Amino acid sequence: MVTHSKFPAAGMSRPLDTSLRLKTFSSKSEYQLVVNTVRKLQESGFYWSTVTGGEANLLLSAEPAGTFLIRDSSDQRHFFTLSVKTESGTKNLRIQCEGGSFSLQSDPRSSQPVPRFDCVLKLVHHYMPPAPCAVPEQPGGPLHPKRTYYIYSGGEKIPLVLSRPLSSSVSSLQHLCRKTVNGHLDSYEKMAQLPAPIKEFLDQYDAPL
Repeated sequence: MVTHSKFPAAGMSRPLDTSLRLKTFSSKSEYQLVVNTVRKLQESGFYWSTVTGGEANLLLSAEPAGTFLIRDSSDQRHFFTLSVKTESGTKNLRIQCEGGSFSLQSDPRSSQPVPRFDCVLKLVHHYMPPAPCAVPEQPGGPLHPKRTYYIYSGGEKIPLVLSRPLSSSVSSLQHLCRKTVNGHLDSYEKMAQLPAPIKEFLDQYDAPL
């Protein structure tokens, strides 16, 4: 096992917060994965860093169901937590980091497969509803067919709904434009047609949220 002090965060906009620096990393590649994830989360506008579960509950208490934020996990075995307001109150879901990918911590009572992603932002986007124009209408079927995921809390089975992030900072116009472009690049061919400087800029934050 290795710690943050073994791997200086070269190229980061700022060092890892104390709560993450005190955690143990299984490898240098895992450390770099977390460093890159923090950089993207800092740009996302809904990363609340070191707020606690209680503070997240207060932040989300007046928000509608489906509002969520990402914060550092208070559990030493995990790096990040997804806090989401549900119809039954705020729920905190640990984000697991294993084998170079992230996933929501699964419940033994759930038989649903757990998708894995190389980025926390991609994980969050997976559980959000599609944009109105993202899924073509199917004849005789629902407009936006998407599997419902459930979380288990206090004996309840609650649908996981991620509608909108709770902003922690104001994003620049440049970043807002980048997110919009990312949301419309649904194929590698479209990306390949872009000029190299634009592709590099988009690659630095490859999520539409």
